Amino acid sequence: MEQLDQIKYYRNFQAGQTVVWSGDRMDFVGSVVSGIATLTQTMEDGRRQMVGLLLPSDFVGRPGRAVAAYDVVATSDLVMCCFRKKPFEDLLGRTPAVSQRLLEMTLDELDAAREWMLVLGRKTAREKIASLLSIIGRRSAALNMVDGNSTLVFELPLTREAMADYLGLTLETVSRQISALKREGVIQLEGKRRVTVPDFEGLLAEAGDDSDGGMLV
Repeated sequence: MEQLDQIKYYRNFQAGQTVVWSGDRMDFVGSVVSGIATLTQTMEDGRRQMVGLLLPSDFVGRPGRAVAAYDVVATSDLVMCCFRKKPFEDLLGRTPAVSQRLLEMTLDELDAAREWMLVLGRKTAREKIASLLSIIGRRSAALNMVDGNSTLVFELPLTREAMADYLGLTLETVSRQISALKREGVIQLEGKRRVTVPDFEGLLAEAGDDSDGGMLV
């Protein structure tokens, strides 16, 4: 930790600001401290597809990779703890524990990507919305060390427009499904962003998940 402290620094990004463009050289790696960012890829014809979310504790950048693979854009005000890339790569070579932790984070990201393939490819609009809410809620609970017996409360970090873009749905469909989940008591809303989940297992059922490796315990 002392060695990491020597090479770390913090960067702040405003909502809507680009952290790094795809193809740009990255001179840092880091993790999200607060806020949320999106990973976006632009196709040759100019269409853009959101391919991932970066939530608090998620890692940004890849040691050994010179350029960014995706556009990284701050969706909300974002704080990142950054490390200069070359010193960080040198530290990995000297510190197996840091290398092991980075490997675990990479495998977690792979699991999340596979889960999202299922969400986008096979689930209904209602299941997609419930899945996204459960993913964000689960991460929020883990970061705040909330147990599964507690009512889950979290701030939704995405606008409904961004949710529609990410899920491949229309804005009207997202609004309609959120309203239905609220009407049926699966979730409670305070304003547009504060979400309360009285029964997390009930939300998972709406997501079409009968088992979950990241289940709250």
